[in-house]
Amino acid sequence: MVLLPSAARTETIDKEQRDVSASQLNRLTDDRIPQARRSICTVAPDGGNDAARRLEGERPDETVADRAARAIVLWLLEKFLDSGGITIEDGARRYVFGSGNPDGLGRTPLDARIVVRHPGLWRKALTGGSAGLGEAYMNAWWDSDDLPGALRLLSRIVRRSDPARNRIDRITRSDRVLRLRSSDSVRDRRNIRAHYDLGNDFFELFLDETMMYSSAIFPCWDTPLAQASTHKLDLLCRRLDLTPRDRVVEIGTGWGGFAVHAAKNYGCRVTTTTISDKQYEYARERVRRAGLANRVTVLQDDYRELSGRYDKLASIEMIEAVDWRDYETFFSTCRRLLHPNGILGMQAIVIEPQRFQRAKTTQDFIKQFIFPGGCLPSTDAMLNAATRSGDLSLTSLDDYGVHYAETLRRWRAAFNDHRDRLPALGFGEAFARMWDFYLAYCEAAFNERSVSVVQLTMAGPGWLPRS
Repeated sequence: MVLLPSAARTETIDKEQRDVSASQLNRLTDDRIPQARRSICTVAPDGGNDAARRLEGERPDETVADRAARAIVLWLLEKFLDSGGITIEDGARRYVFGSGNPDGLGRTPLDARIVVRHPGLWRKALTGGSAGLGEAYMNAWWDSDDLPGALRLLSRIVRRSDPARNRIDRITRSDRVLRLRSSDSVRDRRNIRAHYDLGNDFFELFLDETMMYSSAIFPCWDTPLAQASTHKLDLLCRRLDLTPRDRVVEIGTGWGGFAVHAAKNYGCRVTTTTISDKQYEYARERVRRAGLANRVTVLQDDYRELSGRYDKLASIEMIEAVDWRDYETFFSTCRRLLHPNGILGMQAIVIEPQRFQRAKTTQDFIKQFIFPGGCLPSTDAMLNAATRSGDLSLTSLDDYGVHYAETLRRWRAAFNDHRDRLPALGFGEAFARMWDFYLAYCEAAFNERSVSVVQLTMAGPGWLPRS
């Protein structure tokens, strides 16, 4: 018998609402991911045992483990969702949770609907965390009419368990052993290429014409994305106080947006490096088309292999690809590349300090499916590593987390607008759902302030601001 939370309201769903079209479920084209199965439950009119079981939520294709996992998840929703509302439609049952009121922080209540297409969702969500939930979405085991909103509400439930999870982590932490893993530039190149070498044509589907794959910063919320991306670059260039006399090194070229913008608009000379084959080819051609080959040098070197001394150093959302064990190496390399009066300007995605210790050794959805080897630093972790590895000190820091949520919302809209072009690029429906979940998952995280993005500057001991 399925345990139904007492505070959840249940209703019978019309067959028309439950129907899953064959065309939806047959769109999965990636053979590596199990095919989603169609299941439609109906309530028999005779009131027999079969009808009673199905009214209680059973489905023909669910197991005892599925039902047990569902009971636990529903209990968690009933106990911990204290704002907004989630409606879950699973076979012949509808569960409604939440008060519909603003949360304790006064945020506007969210209301999301989740449709369960396959009972395996419950076990995936319960045992696999964000990776399990994301994999189930890739499998088309569930859908939502507001995916970012649903993920925000679910994250609030998980967040309430953070104190207990952090205590357990402090007791069981094994990072002293894990820290023994040595740096490996070959592994780092493989991890970077797994993401960025999906193809320039793929990223062009949803990025704006600046090809900036990092948070835009919006002067006004109705500013076009390309203008907001350029504004972000100008803010960083002004933080670095760039002049035509400066020699600048950039760690993490991307598609060449910063290097071209800085050289063209501030007159400086830029040396930039990437270990992505596709980005290297694209950036070199972009520099050539801009007529800046005499001012911009594009390298394909690991940042640890760079040499020379520079006046300024820039890095935009590259440290997220640096393993936490290599933070001191990263900042000592930055210090080695800078003159004593040099300055470092960064844009970085950061996680809350109280969650960093646990997150750095956790295999979540992003690490498992999107960025192998990635790790979000906390601001404290970066500053501590910079202090331990040299004499760089913080001179300024600004937070732009809500700007990343808006950037991701626009990327996801553009991605889904061009989703029909993915098959021609060699990507199936499971891949499309994976990226849809990824963009929504990140948007939710920034809106919930679980993660943020900052621009900061660090300076050497000889640095003095221009008067």
